[in-house]
Amino acid sequence: MQNLNNPHSTATALPPALLLMGPTASGKTAVAIAIAKQLPCEIISVDSAQIYLDMNVGTAKPELEILAHTPHHLINIISPEHSYSAARFCDDALDLMHKITARGRIPLLVGGTMLYFKALLEGFNSLPQADPEIRQAIEDQAASAGWSAVYNELQTVDPVTANRLQPGDTQRVQRALEIYRITGQAMSALLDAPRLQNFPYRAITIALTPSVRAELHQRIAVRFNHMLAQGLVDELTALKKTYNLHAQLPAMRCVGYRQAWDFLNNQINQTQLREQGIAATRQLAKRQLTWLRAMPELTTFDCLDNDLETQVLQYIQHQLKSFNS
Repeated sequence: MQNLNNPHSTATALPPALLLMGPTASGKTAVAIAIAKQLPCEIISVDSAQIYLDMNVGTAKPELEILAHTPHHLINIISPEHSYSAARFCDDALDLMHKITARGRIPLLVGGTMLYFKALLEGFNSLPQADPEIRQAIEDQAASAGWSAVYNELQTVDPVTANRLQPGDTQRVQRALEIYRITGQAMSALLDAPRLQNFPYRAITIALTPSVRAELHQRIAVRFNHMLAQGLVDELTALKKTYNLHAQLPAMRCVGYRQAWDFLNNQINQTQLREQGIAATRQLAKRQLTWLRAMPELTTFDCLDNDLETQVLQYIQHQLKSFNS
């Protein structure tokens, strides 16, 4: 365990909040459930895929049995036809945290969407950092529909920025649209918007990271194979019948669903579905770990330790005790 001083804890008048983050397949859900069993916590999901209704297998949502006795906020809140921004997450999470604290309980935020954590803790800079997945989605959109379609979308969501750019200036068009998809706000408006106020909690920030990357990769392979066995492709087939979906929707750009979509369109075969799904999940984990390395004020635990849940729980109990002393 690496313990780094957390300046958020110096504001002793503020209530505590637990933030548990880590890459996919690092065991966050199991640790969160263990914490919630021992402490008066309510879990808030920090996952940009688990927000979608009926997307269960490919997002590795907690099973219904778990949700029944340990409810998770911000799961199953929007249709996969819609989008959800980091800005909206901050609004929703802070509102929930206020209500949880008012009930005399502790917010426990758990997930792997690092952009959401960063936005919540630090607020938005005048322009947010690049998001590789969103950039790739825009590039895919341009490849299938042309950059003119991307520019037309920018004109719809941010006409001020679009009007000062040439349609052929693809790099700046992409960046402006990326900013809108990250924040839910036009770049032109965001430049003038005030920064979010400081995070009004004493944050206990915990990261679960692997000491051996190869072992995390093995977990990822097992997990994706399990998703396929559970019926990932059948789930996507049902989703396409229920909702008006297309390949460029954020929900359909999620790892696993993107590959299953290509499989259903006969663009890849079963073997490629498995191989590409595992590779994409590993890339996701790599990006998540890169985010974590850049985030200060973290206490890290080895997600491969057999007594991980005990270690994390004891650390949190110690921190809460020190807050109250």
